[in-house]
Amino acid sequence: MFGVAAAGLAWTWPWLADRMEGDDVTIARGETLYAEHCAACHGAKLEGQPNWQSPLPSGRLPAPPHDASGHTWHHPDGVLFRITREGTAAVVGGGYESDMPGFEGILDDEDIRAILAFIKSTWPERERAYQAEMSRREREKTQ
Repeated sequence: MFGVAAAGLAWTWPWLADRMEGDDVTIARGETLYAEHCAACHGAKLEGQPNWQSPLPSGRLPAPPHDASGHTWHHPDGVLFRITREGTAAVVGGGYESDMPGFEGILDDEDIRAILAFIKSTWPERERAYQAEMSRREREKTQ
């Protein structure tokens, strides 16, 4: 459900891709910010919550992993940025409910980019290459 809705998002930020890859300082900063703002739900090792694909009694899905076992790497940069900034429900729309808040006003855009650079730095080459291709296609659609 989420994957289909997120894949259909038309509004993205094409300038984002050039700024998503991180140097060592950015990645280290992202790791610190991830620990402060994301690890409580998504896991200290990016492992997500147990049974993350099965709805909770509330009907909402648990926090997914951000490591290679999850689906984060299936999404282009613009979608990942928007989900982090605006929250999943705001991005997916259609009445979708999520416990994932938006971090606008808590994290600035550079903080979000650093967190995403850290997450991406942990993926194996195959997942990074796939995600980079998804981001390239996203940019081409908006040009």
